[in-house]
Amino acid sequence: MYDPSQLRIFHRERFGAEPGLFVAPGRVNLIGEHTDYAEGFVMPAAIDFATLTAISPRDDGKVILYSKNYDEERTFDAAHLPWERSGHWTDYPLGVLAILAGEGLEIPAFSLSIWSDVPLASGLSSSAALEVSTAFAVTSLIGKAYPGPVLAKLCQRAENEFVGASSGIMDQFISANGKKDHALLLDCRDLSYKLTPIPEDLALVIANTMVQHAVTGTEYTSRRAEVEEAAAVIGKHRPEVKFLRDATLEDLEKYGSEMSPNALKRARHVISENFRTVEAAEALLQNDRKKLGKLMAEAHWSYSRDFEASVPEADAMVEFAQNLPGLVGARLTGGGFGGCTVNLVEAEHAAEFAKILGERYEAKFGITPQIYINHASEGARRLYSAE
Repeated sequence: MYDPSQLRIFHRERFGAEPGLFVAPGRVNLIGEHTDYAEGFVMPAAIDFATLTAISPRDDGKVILYSKNYDEERTFDAAHLPWERSGHWTDYPLGVLAILAGEGLEIPAFSLSIWSDVPLASGLSSSAALEVSTAFAVTSLIGKAYPGPVLAKLCQRAENEFVGASSGIMDQFISANGKKDHALLLDCRDLSYKLTPIPEDLALVIANTMVQHAVTGTEYTSRRAEVEEAAAVIGKHRPEVKFLRDATLEDLEKYGSEMSPNALKRARHVISENFRTVEAAEALLQNDRKKLGKLMAEAHWSYSRDFEASVPEADAMVEFAQNLPGLVGARLTGGGFGGCTVNLVEAEHAAEFAKILGERYEAKFGITPQIYINHASEGARRLYSAE
């Protein structure tokens, strides 16, 4: 990670004020894709890649947002912030401000410096890391403290209502509530969760296919609509079913003929994925690596064939991992349509695993992938308070 003290020094030199410093991580999802908005189960882990924000108050009524990654600064009137997205990176912090203002908070004037090493458009939740880090920084400046689950819900609203991405709660929740060396089994219905330790001898090897995805794209939106279509069909026969969380595979056998073929396949993935995710958490708790690997393989097959959210490059990346030393399990992670695969690998083999996987992928596609050896990290937190 970028040295936080360097962002603190940079902010002080640029804005002439000592900042508070905050961090929020990206995430990798071990299992449970497109189940969150069906009020199902997911099992992500926060990762070492994160977004840092440095914040200090101003006395001129302005909100200044500066991205060190883009070397770009935007200035806004704190009393008249824009309430519509523009398609610019500032939509994410501005969305957070809009939601906080809607909660009755008065947005003060401030300078915010941002730096991130979460790879963009890779399925590792760079947007959620930015939202959560911004929210933590701004609420701390105001003197308003929100519990992690509440902060996550506010940031999800920023992405849904302002940015226009129909994402579920998982990304913001794990960024705000992650714990070092643990995955988190989250019930997206009531936001209850259980921490599941990741054994010290396992590493998270994240392989970026370099095929970009966007959760605001038409594929993501259409898949969500098909999931909701399937739930509505089942709900006609079983009124208690509002979300696929409450449906069963037997429901698909009975009522699947009333759905479009695509809705039937999407529902099969979501329903079976919910069961796999709960089983995977138990396998992790029991350190049953064989079962965990099998569940991850089944999850990828379902994501690729039934949900049709994979791409040839991701399928190949998973296939290339299968006979490599140290592999426990591999699958496509994140919103789909590109991005990264997650590989649970015995730590002693991680470097060799990453090297061979990259070589195989490059030989096949002529693309050099980015492969990271990572570990589960702590969630959002304050790193430094301004004096």
